[in-house]
Amino acid sequence: MTDYVGVIGEALVDVVLSDTATPRVHVGGSPLNVAVGLARLGENVFFAGRYGRDDYGTMVREHLDRNGVNTVLDPDGLPTSVATARLDPTGVAHYEFDLDWSLPDPDETARLVRAVLDKDGRARTLKHLHTGSIATMLEPGASTVMELLTTLEPDVTLSYDPNCRPSIVPDRITARRRAEESVAFADIVHASDEDLAWLYPDRALEDVIVEWQRIEPAMVVVTRGEASLLCATAAGVTEHPVTPVEVADTVGAGDSFTAALLVALKDRGLLGAENRGALRTISPEDTTAVLAYAARAAAITSSRLGADPPTRDELG
Repeated sequence: MTDYVGVIGEALVDVVLSDTATPRVHVGGSPLNVAVGLARLGENVFFAGRYGRDDYGTMVREHLDRNGVNTVLDPDGLPTSVATARLDPTGVAHYEFDLDWSLPDPDETARLVRAVLDKDGRARTLKHLHTGSIATMLEPGASTVMELLTTLEPDVTLSYDPNCRPSIVPDRITARRRAEESVAFADIVHASDEDLAWLYPDRALEDVIVEWQRIEPAMVVVTRGEASLLCATAAGVTEHPVTPVEVADTVGAGDSFTAALLVALKDRGLLGAENRGALRTISPEDTTAVLAYAARAAAITSSRLGADPPTRDELG
């Protein structure tokens, strides 16, 4: 039996602009980046996200194929989504979007996922599913994703990254409600300090991650750029160092963090519905180790241009 990790969410093309370089175009989207990061770390991965029958859509499909990610959906007749990332002088990206987020109805999407798992008559098991970002916020696709989470939760562990985009979902109250609904399904949550500061502008980060961890997840991690990580588990809140690096840009760094975090947990036998109990009682030593692994992955990605996650050999 072969274990798979699934990712559901948006695929798009990033157009990266800065004052010091010519524009760059590359494939992106937070969930897609996580899928590629997982594949480069040796996982069997499928990705469910839409893209069009256009030149950008061809880039998306070729990027997924080149990295060994199995695709669930064929291209459709809508344009492939585009994110314009403007880099500030420190290399931090600020985004504008032109996108569509839609999926087949939940039953059809679930059928397509099963078709990937049953391809060629081989036995494959879905161990874990990751989602977040636009996928859980923007209709009409968000409702499909939430229904799939309801269906799949008993059988897999789930991870979630809010990756908030106020330019797409500007209603803070609506975004906060959907984020909390998603947290209630999740076993693992990774958020940035910018996400939580926007969702809860009047609350301390530590208070938010403690509250979220008490809702459902075994682990809630908040990354804070070059500052240390905070992590809430059943053992309490702990602080962990990041890996110092000379930043080229931050595009995809958080997604590399998520992918490496999931791989480190899976390596320790902590993913999959049958391992929920062990994940909920993760030891402080394992927490430190998986966060250090994820931080190294984010640092490597930050050290090079674009969403270019590391391989397992690079991480060691």
